[in-house]
Amino acid sequence: MNSQSSTQGAVNARLAAIRQVMNREGVDALLVPSADPHLSEYLPEYWQGRQWLSGFQGSVGTLIVTPAFAGLWADSRYWEQAEKELAGSSIQLMKLQPGKPGPLDWLAEQVPEGGAVAVDGAVMALASARQLAERLTARNARLLTKSDLLAQVWNDRPELPGNPVYQHLPPEATVSRAEKLARLRQTLRERGADWHFIATLDDIAWLFNLRGSDVSYNPVFVSFALVGQDKAILFVALSKLDASLCQVLEADGIEVRDYTAIHAALAAVPGGDSLLIDPARVTQGLIDSLSTEVRLVEGINPTTLAKSQKSTQDLAHIRNAMEQDGAALCEFFAWLEAALGRELVTELTIDEQLSAARARRLGFVSLSFSTIAAFNANGAMPHYRATEASHARIEGDGLLLIDSGGQYLGGTTDITRMVPVGTPSLEQKRDCTRVLKGVIALSRARFPRGILSPLLDAIARAPIWADQVDYGHGTGHGVGYFMNVHEGPQVIAYQAATAPQTAMQAGMITSIEPGTYRPGQWGVRIENLVFNREAGSSEFGDFLEFETLTLCPIDTRCLLPEQLSEQERSWLNDYHQQVRERLAPLLDGAALQWLQARTQAL
Repeated sequence: MNSQSSTQGAVNARLAAIRQVMNREGVDALLVPSADPHLSEYLPEYWQGRQWLSGFQGSVGTLIVTPAFAGLWADSRYWEQAEKELAGSSIQLMKLQPGKPGPLDWLAEQVPEGGAVAVDGAVMALASARQLAERLTARNARLLTKSDLLAQVWNDRPELPGNPVYQHLPPEATVSRAEKLARLRQTLRERGADWHFIATLDDIAWLFNLRGSDVSYNPVFVSFALVGQDKAILFVALSKLDASLCQVLEADGIEVRDYTAIHAALAAVPGGDSLLIDPARVTQGLIDSLSTEVRLVEGINPTTLAKSQKSTQDLAHIRNAMEQDGAALCEFFAWLEAALGRELVTELTIDEQLSAARARRLGFVSLSFSTIAAFNANGAMPHYRATEASHARIEGDGLLLIDSGGQYLGGTTDITRMVPVGTPSLEQKRDCTRVLKGVIALSRARFPRGILSPLLDAIARAPIWADQVDYGHGTGHGVGYFMNVHEGPQVIAYQAATAPQTAMQAGMITSIEPGTYRPGQWGVRIENLVFNREAGSSEFGDFLEFETLTLCPIDTRCLLPEQLSEQERSWLNDYHQQVRERLAPLLDGAALQWLQARTQAL
C-alpha cells in the first residue's frame, strides 16, 4: 500500500468514527473550520482538526461531515493540492467560487428540517456563529456549539505548544507597552467600554511588546488578554515566562494568569459593565462564558488599527530589514545561477539555500512563512509546497517561482520573484511582462487618504484584464512589524468587503502581488511590499502614495521589454538603481557581481 492510500484509509476510518459520535449525539452535520480559539491563520498542531480529519494539508479550508456526505470547501489557491490529497477518500472537493454556495450556505440549504449542526464553539468566530444560527432558524434547525466532537475520536491529539515568551526590546520596539496600554484605554473611554477582551495573538504580542514561537512563522504565543481602566491581565501558560519577565510585566501593571483561567475571568466581568469585543476576532465559545448582563460593545480591535500604522521610527528599522533581506536574496540568486546546469538543484534545495542565506543576516529570527519554490507546472498552484515525497528538479527550460520571506527584529519581509531556467517561452515571458505591468501600475498610483483598500485592486488588474487574463487571489495583504506576514485590516482584493476599517492610512505596509496561473503549465507572480506615505494635499483632500520597500532585482530575462511603456521602463530602471545603491554596500564577490548584472538599465 502506498503512502497516499494509507493516508486516505486513515481518513476514511476517522470519518467513520466521527459519524458514530454524531449519531450518538443526535447531530445531522458537523462543521470543522480551519481555526483555533484565537482565529489564527496558521494553527498550532493541537487545533489542526480539519487537517487531521480530512487529510487535506492546505492552511485554509472548511470540512462538513454528514451521515452520507463529506465535503471540503477550498478556494482556487488550493484546488490542485486538494484534488491530489483527497483522492481515494470519500471527501468531495467543493470549489469556492463566486455565485456558488459556501459551507455556511450549503448547511443552511441541506440540513434537515428541525435538524442539528455541531461545531466546536471554541474555534468558531462569534460573527460566523451568529450568521449560521440565523440561517438555520429558517429550517427550524439548531446550532450546537458547546462541545468538541473531535475530542472523542482524536486520541493522539498533539499537546498545546509550550515555547518560551520573550520581550521585543528597544531600539526595534519603538513604543513602550505602558504607552500602548494608555492609548488603548483612551480608546476604550471614547467607545464607552469598561473592558476589552483580546483573543488574537498578533494583537496581544504587539500590545505587550512580547514575542514567541508557538505558531510556525509568526512570532506570537498562545494567550488571551483582558484590559480594563485599572488593570491588564495576560493569560498565558505560566511555564512560558521566566521570573525576570514576570517582574518586568508586574512593574508595568500587567497581571499574569494561567491560560486556562480565561473562562473564569470572563465569567467574573461584573454584570452591567461594558466589554469591547470584535465579533470577527473572538469565538462563540469564549463569549459564552460572559454573564448575560455584560453589555457588549462591538467593533474592530483598537490594536488592529494601531499596529497597522507603522511609525517613522518603525520605518527606519523596516528599511534596514529590507536591506538585510535583499542582500540575502542576492547571495542566494548568485549561488543559484552558478549552480543551475552544473549540479543537482531541486525545489527543496532552493528552500535550504535561501533559508541559510537569510539566517546569516543581521537581526534574522525565522522565516515568515513556508518558502514556495515552484518550477513550471508547480507554479500554477499559488500555495504549492515542495515535499520530500513530491518535488521537481530545476532543469530544462521554463520558469521558477520563488515566494519567500523572513522575520527580523526590525521587520517582516515577503517577496516573490520569477527566475528564468534555460530559455523561457515567448508566452511565459508575455505572462511575466503582463504581471509586472500590474505591479508597476499599482506601485505608481496615488489615491485619497481613507480610500477603502479593496477598491485599489482594479488598478493592478487593469493591464492583466486588458488581455482577458485574471487570477483568483487578492492583489495585496497587510504585513506586520516583526509580526504576522498577513495582517489586517487593509486588503487589496475586489472580492473583500469594503468595510470602513479597510481604509488606507499613512504608515500601512501592504503587498502588491498580481499573478497569472496556467494549470499544468506554469505560474507567474511578482511581489513587492509597499508603504503608505503622504503624497500632499489639494482642494480635493489628502492623498497617499506607495514607497516600495522590497529590495531585489526583477529579472529582466523573464520579460519582453518592448511590451513595456516608456513610463514602465522608467519605473523599473529607477527601482533597479535604488536596489543597486542600497544593497551594494552589503555585498561583495559573486553576490555583488550578480546584483550589478541584474540591475542594468533597460
